[in-house]
Amino acid sequence: MDAGYRKIEWAERNMKTLARIREEFRRDKPLEGYRIGMALHVEAKTAVLVKTLIEGGADVAITGCNPLSTQDDVADALRDMGVRCFARRGMNRDEYYDALNKVIDFKPDVVVDDGADLIFLLHKERLDHKVLGASEETTTGVMRLKAMEREKVLRFPVIAVNDAYTKFLFDNRYGTGQSTWDGIFRATNMLIAGKNVVVAGYGWCGRGIAMRARGLGANVIVTEVDEIKALEAVMDGFKVMPMKEACKYGDIFITATGNINVIRKEHFELMKDGAILANAGHFNVEISIPDLEGMSKSKRNVRNYLTEYDLGDKKLYLIAEGRLVNLVVGEGHPIEVMDMSFSDQALAIRYIIENHENLENKVYRLPEELDRKVARLKLEVMGVKIDELTKEQIDYLSDWRHGT
Repeated sequence: MDAGYRKIEWAERNMKTLARIREEFRRDKPLEGYRIGMALHVEAKTAVLVKTLIEGGADVAITGCNPLSTQDDVADALRDMGVRCFARRGMNRDEYYDALNKVIDFKPDVVVDDGADLIFLLHKERLDHKVLGASEETTTGVMRLKAMEREKVLRFPVIAVNDAYTKFLFDNRYGTGQSTWDGIFRATNMLIAGKNVVVAGYGWCGRGIAMRARGLGANVIVTEVDEIKALEAVMDGFKVMPMKEACKYGDIFITATGNINVIRKEHFELMKDGAILANAGHFNVEISIPDLEGMSKSKRNVRNYLTEYDLGDKKLYLIAEGRLVNLVVGEGHPIEVMDMSFSDQALAIRYIIENHENLENKVYRLPEELDRKVARLKLEVMGVKIDELTKEQIDYLSDWRHGT
C-alpha cells in the first residue's frame, strides 16, 4: 500500500495542469452530491483524477477497464482513502464484469469510461436509474458509442474526451508512442535499431508508434486500409504495403487499429522465425490469438509477459497476451501527457453536470473553450508564453473586404 501512495504522490507532483483544476474544484465544489462511476486503468495517474473529483465534492466508485492493467498497490491505496475501488490485476472475465456491475450498483449520476464496457453494460442489462451523461477516454470506446448513436440506442449524452485536441494530439500520439515502446522494451530487452517494425494502423496512435520507432533507428513499414492515412504515411517517409507483404519482413509487429484480426493465420504463416507481436489497441482482438493457438504445437512463457508459440517451422512471440502492451507490461502513458487527458475528463464531468438538461442522447466533442483552457493551463505550468492578436489583426481576420 505504501508503494501505491508513493506512486500517486509522484504522479501528483507532475500533473500540474490537473492541480490547477483541482484548486477550482476545491473552491467551487461543482460535483457536490453527485456520484461518479468509473471504469479506467487503475494506476497512479488515474488516482490523481479520482482525488480531484473527490475534492470537487463527488462520491466515486471505480474499477478497471482491462483485466491486466490495474496496479494493485494503487488500488489498495485508493481503498485505504475510502474510495470504492473494485479493481484487481488478473481478473478473469466473470470477475471483470462482476466489478463493472458493482460500479453500476453504486447508481452513478455520471459515468467515466475507457473502452465503453461500462456504458455498454448499463445499456444492455442495468440502466434502471437516471444517468446524466458519460465521458469516454479512448478511440475504441468512441467508435462503439458513435455506432450506438447511429442505431439510436444511446440513452444518455456522452462527451468524447478522446476527440479533444488536447487529448488525441498528445495522449494518442506522444503518449502511446512512448509508452508502447516502454512496454516492448520491458518485455523483450531487445535492441530496436536496425529492426524492421510493422505498424498496423496510421491513426494518431499509429503515428506516434511509427515516429518513435524511426527515432530508435528502426526501418518502419505501415499497413493501412484508409487511403488518406496511407498517403500521409508515405509522405511522412514510411514504407506502406499490405500486411500480407509486410509480414514477410517484420521483426516486430504492433497493432493500433481498434479492429479485429488485423494479424491472423495467413500472416503468421509468412512471418520470420522469432517475430515479436504486440498490441497497442484497447481490446485483445487485433492479433488473432485463436489462430495462433490453433497453429502452435506448444507454447511457454520465456519472460514476464512474453509467450513463445512454437509453430514447428518457427517460433513467434506474443507480448502481454495480446492486451495493451503499454499498460500490461509498462505503466501506461507518461504522467505529463495524462495530466492533459485527465484535465479534459475532469472538465467534461463538470460540463455534463452543469449542462445535461440541454444535451441530447448523442456523442459530443468536449467544448472547444474547455479544450483550449487545458492547453492554456498546460502552457502556463510549463512556463511557456505565446503571442496575442492585436486589435488590428483581429479586425483584419474578420474583414472579408481586404485583398492583395
